[in-house]
Amino acid sequence: MATFLLEVGTEELPASFVSDALHQWQTRIPAELAEQALAPEAVRFYGTPRRLAVILDGLPLRQPDRQEEVKGPPAQAAFKDGQPTKAAEGFARSRGVDVSALEVRDTDKGSFVFVNQDIPGRAATDILTELIPQWILGLEGKRFMRWGDGDLRFPRPIRWLVALMDSEVLPITLENGSLVCTSDRISQGHRVLHPEAISLRCAQDYVEALRNAYVEIDPAARRLLIQHQVEETAKTLGGVPMVSPALLDEVTNLVEWPTAVVGKFDTEFLDLPPEVAIIEMESHQRYFPLKQKADGLALMPVFITISNGDPSKDAIIAEGNARVIRARLSDGKFFFDADRAQPLDAFVAKLETVTFEERLGSMAAKVKRIGTVADHLCDQLNLGAQPRQHIRRAAYLCKADLVTQMVGEFPELQGVMGQKYALHSGEPEAVATAIVEHYLPKGAQDSLPQTLAGQVVGIADRLDTLVGIFSTGQLPTGSSDPFALRRAANAVLNIIWAAGLPLNLAKLLDTVVQDFAQDPTLAIKAPETLRTQLHDFFLQRVQTLLQDEQGIDYDLVNAVLSDRALSDPLDVKDRALFLQAMRRSGRMDKVYETVNRATRLAAQGTLDTNVLDPEGVIVTAKLEAKAEQAFFAALKTLVPQTQAAQASHDYNQLVAGLEQVAPVVSGFFDGPDSVLVMADEPAVRQNRLNLLGLLRNHALVLGDFGAIVKG
Repeated sequence: MATFLLEVGTEELPASFVSDALHQWQTRIPAELAEQALAPEAVRFYGTPRRLAVILDGLPLRQPDRQEEVKGPPAQAAFKDGQPTKAAEGFARSRGVDVSALEVRDTDKGSFVFVNQDIPGRAATDILTELIPQWILGLEGKRFMRWGDGDLRFPRPIRWLVALMDSEVLPITLENGSLVCTSDRISQGHRVLHPEAISLRCAQDYVEALRNAYVEIDPAARRLLIQHQVEETAKTLGGVPMVSPALLDEVTNLVEWPTAVVGKFDTEFLDLPPEVAIIEMESHQRYFPLKQKADGLALMPVFITISNGDPSKDAIIAEGNARVIRARLSDGKFFFDADRAQPLDAFVAKLETVTFEERLGSMAAKVKRIGTVADHLCDQLNLGAQPRQHIRRAAYLCKADLVTQMVGEFPELQGVMGQKYALHSGEPEAVATAIVEHYLPKGAQDSLPQTLAGQVVGIADRLDTLVGIFSTGQLPTGSSDPFALRRAANAVLNIIWAAGLPLNLAKLLDTVVQDFAQDPTLAIKAPETLRTQLHDFFLQRVQTLLQDEQGIDYDLVNAVLSDRALSDPLDVKDRALFLQAMRRSGRMDKVYETVNRATRLAAQGTLDTNVLDPEGVIVTAKLEAKAEQAFFAALKTLVPQTQAAQASHDYNQLVAGLEQVAPVVSGFFDGPDSVLVMADEPAVRQNRLNLLGLLRNHALVLGDFGAIVKG
């Protein structure tokens, strides 16, 4: 066993590539070594802005010897009259054996020639020499570059290679035109704190040698060190650090030897909305802001930056960072003051200059459509005058901040600045809140809108986008979803579910499609096709959300998926959760066999699935056996329970009724007075199929038991 080290030294890599590259290696390297029967005892991956590295601990020195069975030509072609033919001789020659080593064996496809060969294992060094260039040059990412006069591509120029098998250098060469990079044992320390080269005695020394040269090679250790420094520094300042995981990950891959440095900015900038200063510090400067208290957004006029330089120069570094943030915040204050010089609604007309989508017109046209969709939502929700007024105003102003100077500079603040400017303009708080909330959720970790106006405008905005983009034929395909339509549909459903909005989504989609079809500026073709595409798309989203986010079994989700799922989105979720609870409690077992058997047989009948009342459907004179008479009576008793469940969405009543019917139906099928469903007399056969169809229909109020798999 040996320890092997590979280090690829580069100019400063993009932070995102470091983590992406290590993830690719984590997937590829262990798998390829396993394929070569060279699985090490452990694999360690390291990376900094200037290097990617992997250490293989307990690596076998060579592959094990193995015996390989090779199938050759058919026996009939290999031998004639007991003598080998040219086919046999050629096969033997290709495998490096004598013809006498060939064996004839019978297989499912006839007799074939086989040969057993002892294959000696290859040295690990030979295999690694072949694999390593592929590991390096096979990395994928954005914005790769060429340098020198060669065609080699990588995110940044490769400057050195270290390849050590214990203490021996493994010769690896990367050619890039006239530039040749050959592996040795020479690595590099921190660019500032240890500019001298490092000669590594053996692979086992790597981590400690790099730390002695001021390089913390382990990203996980570096991340913890940064977080600890930020928290301890904030504690000494009496503040609460804002440490977003995304920023912490990025900063981790921007430095090799982190040092927390405190910078300051003028207190006058605390008059800015804290979101402006936070965005500036986090997104543009990679600083960690400090809050005064954990439960607020009020900032302190200080920040923490992570330096990769000389700690003795912290004061100079702090002053340089302070100058940069002072200039950026000054720009922010100028934009903020200039924007507030006029009311928010003054910006709405400027939306005519902003294109939403080439075929769907300007952002001003979109805002008008959002207002129309919001009206449809208000109608369905039967809202009163004041909430309608707030919703209409919020819909009118929801995109106005897109043309402000502040959002032009900081697009991440759309909605946030709209809220600030709306309040400054004297708009009701409900309107201002809806402006910021209608964008929620922006990401997986975001909360949903909490106010009715925010919920309605948010749904209206997304429905306009969905119908509009679908109408242009730009549907999501595979992993391609440039307009984030899946996320938009997910948000619509999650808002409806979380807020308990009693909406008929199917009707709403149809109405919006009709609005688009009647708008002469949009020239929508085939509205029926568009309607079908949108219904199918939302049903897919319902299915995905119920399975992935609610954790409901796939067959139970399939049982509730139908057009009714979009007509009452609240109910489809309730029914899926109810079925899941039934399965986990064992209650499903009490009715499953009976209902499922009835459902399968009822498919041979003609009864409409909406019929529940046996009166007028069942010909009582044709109920010949006591078992079918009891079935009929049980169904009559079930009708009010099912109707009550439909009205209240309390499906316990329905299931209780099915539990009572189950033994009666079992007697119908298998009891001493059982009947033959497919009787010879057509009227009797139809009567019995109708009995089963009625039971199926009652169960369908909860879900399609034919789609449920027995647990």
